[in-house]
Amino acid sequence: MSGQSPSFADLRDRSVSGVAMAAIGIAAVWAGGLWFTVLVCALCGLMVWELTRMLDKDAPRGKAEAAGLTAAVALLVFWVQLAGGWLLGVLALSVFLLAWRFPKDRGIAAAYLALILFAGLGLIALRDSFGWVWVLWLVLLVIGSDVAGYFAGRLLGGPKLWPRVSPKKTWSGTVAGWVLAAAIGAAFMPALGAGAGLVAVSVLVAMAGQAGDIAESAIKRHAGVKDSSALIPGHGGVMDRFDAMIAAALIMLILTEVGVIARLLS
Repeated sequence: MSGQSPSFADLRDRSVSGVAMAAIGIAAVWAGGLWFTVLVCALCGLMVWELTRMLDKDAPRGKAEAAGLTAAVALLVFWVQLAGGWLLGVLALSVFLLAWRFPKDRGIAAAYLALILFAGLGLIALRDSFGWVWVLWLVLLVIGSDVAGYFAGRLLGGPKLWPRVSPKKTWSGTVAGWVLAAAIGAAFMPALGAGAGLVAVSVLVAMAGQAGDIAESAIKRHAGVKDSSALIPGHGGVMDRFDAMIAAALIMLILTEVGVIARLLS
């Protein structure tokens, strides 16, 4: 039998891209500080660029690039210069101003822009305030629940979670993701110095990640596109890779702001 199987035709590109992303991500998380902050801001800017291209197909040349660059620079400058309520308020104003430029789908744009920028803030704050082990826990939660869902969904099958929006996702895969998230939370309790509540928080964060995946699928279906862009060979766009991560990071920002994480460590 000659030729490569179509289902594995992009395996080389996916593997090379995956290794490159992992190497850059691990190095930035380990280094922390400005290195990690700049990487997060750049990724957020690229996601804003992708969102603009998807929801405003008739935009004049350069609008998507300008929106992405504005979002990345704003997030970086605000994080360096502001703190507390001022930071959250100015970031919310930035979301409003960016969304206002969308001629239609303004509500969808505003919601997802808020997700991107506040999630970026959450990731930076998590690394700066709690250290790299917390970021590792978050990454493993998102990846682990996704992998568990993938294999459980295909091995066990069963009812679909939301076939109209994400036809491949099953309830069996979704619950498997929660179970693995609970196990990861229990395993990280000693390393993070957290109480048993970390198990429940881990499941909640995994749920948020799954919701983020579905939200991006809904936007792509609404926009009539398969991938958010073609920036990452074999993987699609930045949003395609980080949709679950940004939703999980947003929940972590909320949990931190309301004091849940502090209570876990007390």
